[in-house]
Amino acid sequence: MTPRGTDWGLALLVALAVATGLGTWFAGSPEEVWVFGAHAIAGTVIVFVLAFKLRRVLPRLVARRDERTALGVLALGLATAALLSGYVWSSAGSVAVAGVMVLAWHSALGGVLAAGVFAHAVVRAKRLRVRDVADRRQFLTTAALAAGAVVVWQAQRPVQRALGLPGRDRRFTGSYEAASFSGNAFPVTSWVADRPRPLAAARPELAVAGRVARPLTLRAPDLDRGDELVATLDCTGGFYSTQRWRGVRLRRLLDEAAADPAAGHVRVISRTGYRWSFAIEHARELLLATHVGDEPLTHGHGAPCRLVVPGRRGFQWVKWVDRIEVHDDPDPGALGSTVWSSLSSAGRGAA
Repeated sequence: MTPRGTDWGLALLVALAVATGLGTWFAGSPEEVWVFGAHAIAGTVIVFVLAFKLRRVLPRLVARRDERTALGVLALGLATAALLSGYVWSSAGSVAVAGVMVLAWHSALGGVLAAGVFAHAVVRAKRLRVRDVADRRQFLTTAALAAGAVVVWQAQRPVQRALGLPGRDRRFTGSYEAASFSGNAFPVTSWVADRPRPLAAARPELAVAGRVARPLTLRAPDLDRGDELVATLDCTGGFYSTQRWRGVRLRRLLDEAAADPAAGHVRVISRTGYRWSFAIEHARELLLATHVGDEPLTHGHGAPCRLVVPGRRGFQWVKWVDRIEVHDDPDPGALGSTVWSSLSSAGRGAA
């Protein structure tokens, strides 16, 4: 591989790893397992290409002692840490370093690495030449690296099973099981930092509004209609928990409110301001849960009710739901609400 081709290849691989890494946050159904495979394969190819590059630049790193060398060593260390943290998480289980899960370190290191690669490309990138991408040897080398990475990915689970490593039991998303079918015993998490105060038992209400003929205001006891659903909450923080949820299907509430048949989307809104939007036909199959197992939801798990969304990652399972709105279009602010809801007075836990 030419030096220039190697550098551009690394940059493109880092971009692919970041894109697929972000994609894993939204991939929650088995049909989307390819996203996780692409992320793992991209990481392994980066390891191979780094080995090529290191073989070329190692003498220079040893011989020189200047700012560029220091930056190169820093970049190599950052890439190594990002890759190693991914392998540790996928093999060794829920390991923490300095009180932070290795998966979180992996995400943070990957983000810093991507920013560094982008900055380097802006300042120092050299334009690709035809021979950097069209050379037959270059093509064969690239194909061999990709094939090798696929082999490593396919061999990972059998090796983990043979060695008895925790990674053998992880879900296709990379998450590890936690307290399934154990009521409220599974971990309490919130996207970013939502920390609302518990409400008095007499206060919680749920509104159904927007494109409806009969707006509703329901008290918490009205939401336990006995509808049940077994579904897996798969958190991007690295755990999954399968539970039997009980409450009311959204289709009941939408029908009672006489939702406009021409409306296209439903917004499920937390009292912190956090929200997510679903196509109305999908939303009708979702559950507003008041109970997990035979236990009423605790405050940390979203009491008085939370959304249950099979096949989606945990951050779309909106907690502390107090409003359902029917709209024509998707909600462009839903993704941003995952951040600014934690800055709201309710999200911060203000009175």
